[in-house]
Parts: sequence; structure tokens; C-alpha cells
Amino acid sequence: MAEKTSAFMTPKTPSTQLAAIVGSTPLPRTEVTKRVWAYIKSQPGGGLQDPANKRNIRCDATLKAVTGKDVVTMFELTALVSKHLS
Repeated sequence: MAEKTSAFMTPKTPSTQLAAIVGSTPLPRTEVTKRVWAYIKSQPGGGLQDPANKRNIRCDATLKAVTGKDVVTMFELTALVSKHLS
């Protein structure tokens, strides 16, 4: 009997904008989230999280191409990234 795959584990193809962060191969949503956070934390100057309020992410040009905003909350981030998966 085949094991059922959850919706979060179904590989999705990232848009061109999101591929600049996570790569262009289809990935499960869970892996996309991991890679977006790795990108946020790896940026120079201590990452893109606001040091005064860690819930806010200050978008650089690459991340802004995905979110469309200069600053997003970590709660908004998942919904905005999901729009770039098909």
C-alpha cells in the first residue's frame, strides 16, 4: 500500500524570483521554508531579521522581489512565499 504524501511534502516549482533564493528544482514547502530562513540568516550584517524586533524581516532586493515589501513579519513571509510556488 502506497504511503500518502501530505500537501506540505509535495514538491512545488519555485518562481524565477524565489529560485534566486532556494534554487530552481521542485521542493516541498518545508524545504522552501528552511532555505528561505537560511538565506535570511546568512546575509551580511547579522542577517535580515530586525535586531530590535526579531519578528520583522528587512528585505534586501532579492527577498523584496518575492515579498513585494521592504519589511515583512515572519507570519506574512510564509503566505507571500507560497504565492511563488506552483
